[in-house]
Amino acid sequence: MSAAMLFAMFFTVALLVTTAYFIMGSVPLLVLKHDTPLDARFVRGFFNIYYRAAFATAAATSISFAFAGRPAFAAGAAALALVALALRRKIIPRMDALGAKIQPDNIEAIPGFRKMHITAILINIAQLVAIVASLIALN
Repeated sequence: MSAAMLFAMFFTVALLVTTAYFIMGSVPLLVLKHDTPLDARFVRGFFNIYYRAAFATAAATSISFAFAGRPAFAAGAAALALVALALRRKIIPRMDALGAKIQPDNIEAIPGFRKMHITAILINIAQLVAIVASLIALN
């Protein structure tokens, strides 16, 4: 196996671990009531770190597969990197806006933030399924 392919496998595992780790970490955060700005900041910070890590590992995976001569995998990983960027630009500002509105008298912000949290988790699960499915189908 070539060195380029070894790097590609390493970064693929890193991408899988990153995605799975953040799914496992974000689901227990649903226990939070999301009824204080501190809860919102914590969840927002957690997802902000995830999107940065997902971008970095997906970009590294894409580059390594390109060097290994596997353009389909490189394109798929590049798409995941772009999705992480797009989600960070879309979800984090929404979490910030909803988190700032969380007050005892604002009953709409709490369910809205919780829905955003659940949506982000479901998107992460879909990404993990896509990664695993592509490894099975394209291999």
